[in-house]
Amino acid sequence: MSDELIKTHAILANTPLLDRLPKRDKEGKPLSDFMMRIPKLRDKPAHILNDILANIHAAAAPFGDDVVYLDVNLKINLLWVSVRAVPGILTQLPAAIRHRVPEALLIANQAEVVYGAAEQK
Repeated sequence: MSDELIKTHAILANTPLLDRLPKRDKEGKPLSDFMMRIPKLRDKPAHILNDILANIHAAAAPFGDDVVYLDVNLKINLLWVSVRAVPGILTQLPAAIRHRVPEALLIANQAEVVYGAAEQK
């Protein structure tokens, strides 16, 4: 993930998420995304919050520019991640985040929805 995206995020933090979300990558290909809930994140002391955010960024770092957007909403304890549609990333990245931030709970992603629907048949 590029430093440019992190710096840009700080500037846009007061606009609604739907206005900030990238929908396509630089080549025009659609992006995938997922959400994770991190219970009581907003109630953490600043030093613990900073550690959690550093762990999220460390988990995303090996995926490089395939991670296009990260948004942490402290008001609702939510992490939103937009990624390029790379095979396996929708399972590997949430697992990497969860490994570093065990309290992070995957809410849903496209792979889970498809897999869950197929499992019910």
